[in-house]
Amino acid sequence: MSTTFRTLAVAACLALSSTACAGSEHVDPAEMPVPVAEELVPLGQPLRVAQVVLTPISVLEDSRCPENARCVWAGRAVVETEIFGPGWKETVPLTLGEGYTTHDMTVMLSTVAPEKTAEAETPAAAYLFGYQVY
Repeated sequence: MSTTFRTLAVAACLALSSTACAGSEHVDPAEMPVPVAEELVPLGQPLRVAQVVLTPISVLEDSRCPENARCVWAGRAVVETEIFGPGWKETVPLTLGEGYTTHDMTVMLSTVAPEKTAEAETPAAAYLFGYQVY
């Protein structure tokens, strides 16, 4: 199977449900042409970190304290994220700064940008996300 065809098959699988593409999960995520760990990505954009590809799907919660406000509680950000590894895939809610352990590794949502402000809600299209895997 050529790399181009394999890439198209994986991209199609990411757009469809996991059951529709169950036979395509043998593709090695390390071969996917996606940005690497040093970059921040918007919703729906895959990001390769170590041996997995992470895709932020949706913002489930953003209760972070606005940068220009005083808060009693720091709040949190929770992002539904698809984790695609060699031969497996799962979708989980990841909380900013908290590790999630799966398949002998820990995945962490390390960055949510921009900072929250008190003036306005952040539109979904404006968010950028970073991840770490260790």
